[in-house]
Amino acid sequence: MERRTALGLFAATAASFAALPSLGAGTSRAGDATGQGKGGYTFALDKNVKRTSVRFKNRYGILVAGDLYVPENATGKLPALVVSGPFGAVKEQSSGLYANEFARRGYLALAFDPSCTGESGGTVRDVASPDVHTEDYSAAVDFLGLQKIVDRERIGAQAICGLSGMALTAAAADSRIKAVATASMYDMSRSMSRGHQDYYTREQRQKVVDHLSRQRWIDAGNGTYARLSHEVPFDENGNVAPSNRVLPKTLPPNADPITRIFFDYYRTERGYHPRSINSTTAWTATTPMSFFAFPLMTNIDMLAPRKALLVAGADAHSRYYSEDVQAMAPGTVDLVIVPGADHVDLYDRKDLIPFDRLDEFFTTNLA
Repeated sequence: MERRTALGLFAATAASFAALPSLGAGTSRAGDATGQGKGGYTFALDKNVKRTSVRFKNRYGILVAGDLYVPENATGKLPALVVSGPFGAVKEQSSGLYANEFARRGYLALAFDPSCTGESGGTVRDVASPDVHTEDYSAAVDFLGLQKIVDRERIGAQAICGLSGMALTAAAADSRIKAVATASMYDMSRSMSRGHQDYYTREQRQKVVDHLSRQRWIDAGNGTYARLSHEVPFDENGNVAPSNRVLPKTLPPNADPITRIFFDYYRTERGYHPRSINSTTAWTATTPMSFFAFPLMTNIDMLAPRKALLVAGADAHSRYYSEDVQAMAPGTVDLVIVPGADHVDLYDRKDLIPFDRLDEFFTTNLA
């Protein structure tokens, strides 16, 4: 299967909208350890955890929206974690689930919406930037370090999917982040500029650049920002063939396996959220430009002597990203492969997410 057909990035506009379940329905999904939570969240809040909505600014002056998860009977100064991801998701989805679980285990955890997404500020909506989203992690550390209940010498980061590259990049440049873990890591700069498993040829890379450049003229002339594929596919004739959605509105019978697993999370009651880009729409069409210009992982060697733990599913199409980063810094980065897990399983399958291993990692490295 080629990346050009994956993730629902079809040349034609997807089929008509299919009705989705209302948020807050108290249902569960076979095989899942979670279910649809209440209050617009895709998981249930643990009875021993308190969740509070918070806001903080990054150094660009953008107001970032977050949820603070605190153990109910917390005393003294706690270790803290900043949590975000996946790319195109919101804090009410996977990152909130992770924060909730870590708070249950005694951490203070902050799940946040990256700038320009979800409930966070930013005039242009749903635009991604590797620089700004990396900064959001450091801004979250600023916020946590000012809380009296937080031990600012024991702050780490947990990231999921596409925000993982930003978390690792932030940690390499910000030594206040004492340890970083990822789940189903994606390097979004590599993905957008080179395609899945680097399948873009030099000619195709140039076609993507030309497509993005033309789109700049279109957006400038219209005074608006179009929505198109952030990972640009090609059609059978070798032409760029972007879609105006990340995922189709309904799942085609012949959908490829990767599209199916993403659809099963973002477009069903398992993980749907109306503010999630992946659930409802697409990123701004020119979003990939900054990812061509801003390679992530360049300074991964600067993470040492601090440590990183990367968790990937054995059956995940994204597994190679984690393996390649581990190979770049074998003395700093450890890799855990989860048998029987695909990429999306590590978003919410608590029976597969190795929380005990993650807890052990942070306990050791935030000591």
